[in-house]
Amino acid sequence: MSTQLAADDTLASTDTETRGAAVSAGRTRAGRNFGRGSGSNPRNNRETSLTSRLVVTIVLGCFAVYFLVPIWWLLVAASKPMGEQFSSPGFWFNGMHLGSNVAELLSSRDGIFMRWILNSIFYAGVGAIVATLLASMAGYALAKYSFRGREVVFGVVLAAVLIPKILFTLPLYLMFSEVGLINNPLAVILPSIVSPFGVYLSRVFAAQSVPDEVIEAARIDGLGEVGIYFRIGLRMMMPALVTIFLFNFVEIWNNYLLPAMVINDSSLQPVTVGLVSWFASNGKVPMALVVIGALVSIIPLLLLFLFLQRFWKAGLTAGALK
Repeated sequence: MSTQLAADDTLASTDTETRGAAVSAGRTRAGRNFGRGSGSNPRNNRETSLTSRLVVTIVLGCFAVYFLVPIWWLLVAASKPMGEQFSSPGFWFNGMHLGSNVAELLSSRDGIFMRWILNSIFYAGVGAIVATLLASMAGYALAKYSFRGREVVFGVVLAAVLIPKILFTLPLYLMFSEVGLINNPLAVILPSIVSPFGVYLSRVFAAQSVPDEVIEAARIDGLGEVGIYFRIGLRMMMPALVTIFLFNFVEIWNNYLLPAMVINDSSLQPVTVGLVSWFASNGKVPMALVVIGALVSIIPLLLLFLFLQRFWKAGLTAGALK
């Protein structure tokens, strides 16, 4: 009797294993057939990936050429002999006279060009530092404090981001005329310290990079709110703040219309306004100086980006992941 029961169990186990193997084989065949029908051939995937990469590379290459060709022309033209910037082929060198041309630029008109560069550094540096500090304060407050109307305030900030600053140029000129700030550096710096886009970025960065637990621990240790911001929040947000500083610096450096309207004294003008005045001098200033000055005017921006690249690269990705 026991022998018969053992035999029956063996047959049942064998039948179960056989059925399991059959089901597994059927699933494997179905998966293979589905793979063939859906076109999931690894070779096709590799070809599609190669095609997409090639298309993306071509598109990015076209954009790179579009942006780099003017800079290349500027470099080539600035290295040509004085007066030959537009006579010889524009995209290849005709001798290397860049050093002597830059020396001619810095010495012409009693060295006014260097004064313009220093003015631009002052306006952009002071304006960007103050704008970044104020934006970080506002963004930190919107991210870490709950108060009535917080979302309304943030909505107003987002709306301000969408309004071009050029629309405020004429009202600012009229206002500064009334208070006597024409030909005053404050007329350039004061409008520059307001950065709605910086406030938006600061709120995103503060929400992601400053944990609430750290703030609560600092409060338990007796640190005040101002001390928490300057000693903890500001340091944690530093990579993001460098990115905001660069955005503000470049925006102020490239600003033309407002300084052109509120600054009439040539010794107080930034380099953008000064170069345009040279260009519009009806031949009184050689065009070669304008070309060379345009090349030299972008060097401070390049140096700033290279010096701060390890910070702004980290700041661009801050807040992207939770």
